[in-house]
Amino acid sequence: MQPHNTLPPLQPMLWDVFCQVIDNFGDIGVCWRLSADLASRGHAVRLWVDDSSALQWIAPGALNGDWPGVQVLPWALSRDAAMLTKLTPAQVWVEGFGCNIATEFIAAYAYSTGTIGNNEQLHPVWINLEYLSAEAYVERSHGLTSPVMNGPARGGTKHFFYPGFSERTGGLLRESDLMDRQQAFFQNDLRAQWLTQHGIPWAGERLVSLFCYEPGALSALLAQLDALPGPTLLLITAGRAAAAMQAAVKKILPLRQVRLSYLATLTQVEYDQLLWTCDLNCVRGEDSVVRAIWAGKPFLWQIYPQQDDAHRAKLNAFLDTLNASDTLREIHHAWNNTSDRQSDASMHLIDLNEWSQTMQAARARMLQTADLVTQLVDFVLKKR
Repeated sequence: MQPHNTLPPLQPMLWDVFCQVIDNFGDIGVCWRLSADLASRGHAVRLWVDDSSALQWIAPGALNGDWPGVQVLPWALSRDAAMLTKLTPAQVWVEGFGCNIATEFIAAYAYSTGTIGNNEQLHPVWINLEYLSAEAYVERSHGLTSPVMNGPARGGTKHFFYPGFSERTGGLLRESDLMDRQQAFFQNDLRAQWLTQHGIPWAGERLVSLFCYEPGALSALLAQLDALPGPTLLLITAGRAAAAMQAAVKKILPLRQVRLSYLATLTQVEYDQLLWTCDLNCVRGEDSVVRAIWAGKPFLWQIYPQQDDAHRAKLNAFLDTLNASDTLREIHHAWNNTSDRQSDASMHLIDLNEWSQTMQAARARMLQTADLVTQLVDFVLKKR
């Protein structure tokens, strides 16, 4: 599906966005949404990535140059001095999640424009796009600068740009037409149509999506769903979630009221629509939790696990942002294996009505903050 076009800004710019895929496709997922959103607003983007394989299903056509405004380039070319001399210099560099731009790339820019440190007007606006967190340091650190002291970029300045959930942060990725598309989906009740398009028969069951790593409480969640009044259709995304489900079903008695449906890989647009379709969404990592927030439906977030249990504090800060109830906190900690309980077997499914009210209120608050691309463009224009 092609991007949704919006009116271009008054000052379109050329952006270099750099992405190194660590694991689980979250890096490329966020960097692609950023690039596509910038392009939809009239900017031109070169996306430099070391592993573009996920784009084959995240954004079909992107690798073939069929996405207006975005050019996907292999990371290795950012080290190719001969090729770099032919590039038009960009006005903005974005390092996705702190990845480091190749020295060869910086040197080529410095050579083509005059030594980078000698003329402030020749500097690209250099952005370090950080990871998403609700912790207090985000508001303190958003917009801070770091002078570059060595190498071909000596004299340049990096700016730290933090996504976040409050007005004192860089906001969240949200396309300018996202809410209109979502409202049209809800108003026309396109759930059945979406399921039919994906080959899923639906008899009106409760719909739950599963996008996860390997949560230890997955079997407990299945048991709770099976005990709820009425049947449930569980829609399982491809990859690690499917493998985790296949392992989990072996640990519990045959399911009586839960039907499993395994999905093929989805584009980002299709994944957003999956979240709109379901009554409960299990999401993981950074990109999908933001999309779950915009969906406004109850969700369970599996945070990316970190060493020294650092993700516990990050999860608690996020739950504070949601104004989460004690029950909502309990199930999230059970789902993330950060609970103080000895066992997650007694994990109780949240009341979906209560949870829905919490999500709707949180979404309404976050919609009051300008989206990330709007804020990022404004930030860059002020620094040029």
